[in-house]
Amino acid sequence: MRNPDSIDLDRLSIEEIVRLMNKEDRKIAAAVAQEIPTITCAAEAIVSAIRNGGRLFYVGAGSSGRLGVLDAAECAPTFGTSRKLVQALIAGGKRAVSNAVEGAEDSARNGQRDLAAKRLTPNDVVVGIAASGTTPYVVGALKYALSRKATTIAVTANRDMPVARLAKILIAPEVGAEVLTGSTRLKAGTAQKMVLNMLSTAAMVRLGHAYENLMIDLLGTNQKLSDRSLRILVEASGKSVSVARRALWKSGHDLRVALVMLKKNVDVLEAKHSLKSACGNLRRALGEF
Repeated sequence: MRNPDSIDLDRLSIEEIVRLMNKEDRKIAAAVAQEIPTITCAAEAIVSAIRNGGRLFYVGAGSSGRLGVLDAAECAPTFGTSRKLVQALIAGGKRAVSNAVEGAEDSARNGQRDLAAKRLTPNDVVVGIAASGTTPYVVGALKYALSRKATTIAVTANRDMPVARLAKILIAPEVGAEVLTGSTRLKAGTAQKMVLNMLSTAAMVRLGHAYENLMIDLLGTNQKLSDRSLRILVEASGKSVSVARRALWKSGHDLRVALVMLKKNVDVLEAKHSLKSACGNLRRALGEF
């Protein structure tokens, strides 16, 4: 559909275009809010799947596929999870992340093939991301997921399209027509990013990958993240920087172990034993329920 408020888009000044886009963007959060019940169901399904040994797969093409790649890539460093736990499939493969691969999204068979290569099980969850709701690559992947009895979720802007009919859980924020007609990287893409943020963050927090609102499983893969790990430990424990740094070093840079050491005033071995006895549940290991 064409947006009546942007019919004269090519006649507007830069500031007028930016103001118009900002006005339209205000509609996105409200549209996503309408989908909170289904987003909640989807996140709960992801938690249940992972607890049962399953994995989360994002499947998409073009801009939608890149959003899935982005969210999957961030899960490991943010939550300390295996890169196999949250994966993304994009039509056209790795080359499509930074370049348009002509015709890649038009093959339903490729969507099925790429997902089949992951040896899908009934414990897995497949999230098909397609603004149009018709992308053959995503349709093929969702059909295959259904055949394997995996949980299917669709994130789309169109309720009455093929991906919606293939999804056990449908998330479809109605953001309205784009300022630039058909450019779904705009409002539709922003809505998709918000939804994926909610799915992965809510699921990983419920799975225990946060303490309070802190990234307790953050991977210190560079100096910036190592410094952040130290700040997180200081915040969580209430100890000084020097005390926290010493505990982090003794723990082998394991934030969970270091936090138990500091809050329970125990050594490394006892901290690890507490975590093991609590099956990794940090709150339980700390005696905080």
